[in-house]
Amino acid sequence: MEKTKETRRKIEDLRSYLYDLIKENKPLVAAEVVFVSQELDKVLNEYDMIIKKQIA
Repeated sequence: MEKTKETRRKIEDLRSYLYDLIKENKPLVAAEVVFVSQELDKVLNEYDMIIKKQIA
């Protein structure tokens, strides 16, 4: 259960950071935006796997 909370926190932190970058009018193809987006994708996939294991 702790892993789930930690992963949710990571998701929210990365989402917030991504939103902040976009608010700064950074291009969506800027290296930093792409990197944060890819990291968010990884954490979302990790979260999905955690939830699937809890259900099974």
